[in-house]
Amino acid sequence: MIEYPNLTVFIQIANFIFLLIILNLILYRPIRDILGQRKNEVRSFESSIGIYNDRLDQSGKRLDENRKEARGEGVKEKESLKGEGLEEEKRLLQEALSASEEKIGTSRKDLESTIYGIQETLQGEIEGFSKELAEKIMGRSL
Repeated sequence: MIEYPNLTVFIQIANFIFLLIILNLILYRPIRDILGQRKNEVRSFESSIGIYNDRLDQSGKRLDENRKEARGEGVKEKESLKGEGLEEEKRLLQEALSASEEKIGTSRKDLESTIYGIQETLQGEIEGFSKELAEKIMGRSL
């Protein structure tokens, strides 16, 4: 048969409630506080990670922009140097051409003066040769 609850049941219930209160104060509440702090730290770390990822993305974009700008400047500098090189080449070719034309001019003058000298010499000798030839053809002296 079932008996009505006696005083020990109430004492056991009171002990159980007292044990729950003590365990809550000593064990569960500090663990929940530690878990809450850990959760807050994790959130803080996640926000820091987000901030650093944003900074990383911005730095990467700036690096890409700087790289593109540097490449553009490099191409401009290359074209500038290429243009300067072509101008220098034209200048050197012009100098070489003018120097060669000058040498050709002086060589022509030297050649013309030599030819003129040779013609003068030959003119003088032609008279002697023609006189000798005429003497030989005629067989007598002129």
